Amino acid sequence: MVPDLLAPGLNLVFCGYNPSLRSAQNGHHYAHPGNRFWRVLYASGITDRLYTPEEDALLLDSGIGFTNLCSRPTRRADELTREEVRAGTRELRAKLERFRPQAVAYTGIGVYRWFRATSKAGWGVQEVPTVSGVTDVVVPSPSGLNRMLFEELVEHYRRLVPFLG
Repeated sequence: MVPDLLAPGLNLVFCGYNPSLRSAQNGHHYAHPGNRFWRVLYASGITDRLYTPEEDALLLDSGIGFTNLCSRPTRRADELTREEVRAGTRELRAKLERFRPQAVAYTGIGVYRWFRATSKAGWGVQEVPTVSGVTDVVVPSPSGLNRMLFEELVEHYRRLVPFLG
């Protein structure tokens, strides 16, 4: 199991589809060695150094938190059931209403589309927030399954820096 790392008043919360099997194994977010998440955070200026997955909880002190749409770990997000996604949507909305971060970065356009039950979404800040007062931002998945070049990922993630306060 990978616990949420959430607290009231966070600047930015990263929301993925669900934990990878590796993340579930070690209990930390974005732990698969093929995932570029931690390198992208550093290269984009979101963090001041390269963190490891085992240090994910340290980012709470910097105003950064973590959650997922669904909690069940899988090899690929498309292994999640419709029922799991519907339940995850209700749970995520409740978490956002409770903790009210300044912004939520959905790490993958698909996770945002699943959450909002829409096919109409693009990269960057979304026009209509899911929860009033919480900005929705869609960034590409840092997963190794995403073929986007590292430099392109970094450019997308740089859009999150202004939310760090």
